[in-house]
Amino acid sequence: MFTVKSDQGYMTVFDGIKRKTLVHGEKTLMTEFLLKNGKTLPNHSHPQEQTGYLVSGKIILVIAGEEFEVNPGDSWVIPGDAEHSAKIIEDSVAVEVFAPVREDYLP
Repeated sequence: MFTVKSDQGYMTVFDGIKRKTLVHGEKTLMTEFLLKNGKTLPNHSHPQEQTGYLVSGKIILVIAGEEFEVNPGDSWVIPGDAEHSAKIIEDSVAVEVFAPVREDYLP
């Protein structure tokens, strides 16, 4: 699978938080998140492992109760079933990979 950059295809997940599945294969799925300053991604969990990279902006990421200040170039792994949330400090762009594939994120 190959895709080219496009401003189309974003879905609103929560107010000020949008996501777009970029590509997926049999075992992984890559998603881009657009995050607006002042918004919050509520605490949640899912069975997939989640690996992320902050492209731009600034967020506070809480993973299993531990808080991290995340700046551009920082990366993380969230184990499957771990509770996590995020506070968006600046308009941000994050890219995350889920394994196995999140069926609910398939286009």
